[in-house]
Amino acid sequence: MLRRMPCSRNDLMARLEALGIATTTHEHPPVYTVEEAKALRGELAGAHSKNLFLKDKKGALFLVVTLEDRAIDLKALRHVIGAKQLSFGKPELLLDVLGIEPGAVTPFALINDTEHRVRVVLDAEMMQMAPLNYHPLDNAATTSISPEGLLAFIRDCGHEPTVLAL
Repeated sequence: MLRRMPCSRNDLMARLEALGIATTTHEHPPVYTVEEAKALRGELAGAHSKNLFLKDKKGALFLVVTLEDRAIDLKALRHVIGAKQLSFGKPELLLDVLGIEPGAVTPFALINDTEHRVRVVLDAEMMQMAPLNYHPLDNAATTSISPEGLLAFIRDCGHEPTVLAL
């Protein structure tokens, strides 16, 4: 079977524009950790996140998007999201399913999950903030979007996100 190429940042921006979702993108050097992002972003307003690509014992995949400073206990989280024994998804699986590299994990990568393999879990507290900030498929930029715009985008990608208090 011929594998399709993952969408690029330009593809993502075109999709958001076609959906009428307003965004603003800020370029910066590549960042790989929350600490690096904090140091580089300056006064970029809004909520900043960490995005966890997780796999459970039965092979179910999850994208958990939460506030950057929220401590996540994977053992407790599995009960909240109905998963079995969570672990981080391997880089090869991340590339295969979401079309991105580690360090660039983002809810925008759902554009590449055309088989709808990933369950999306969004932090309820984060969804009360605006704007929300995520990498636009690469970690050399940050794109700001409204919570409503994020939900519309995720649903347009064929996913129904679960919003939970984490």
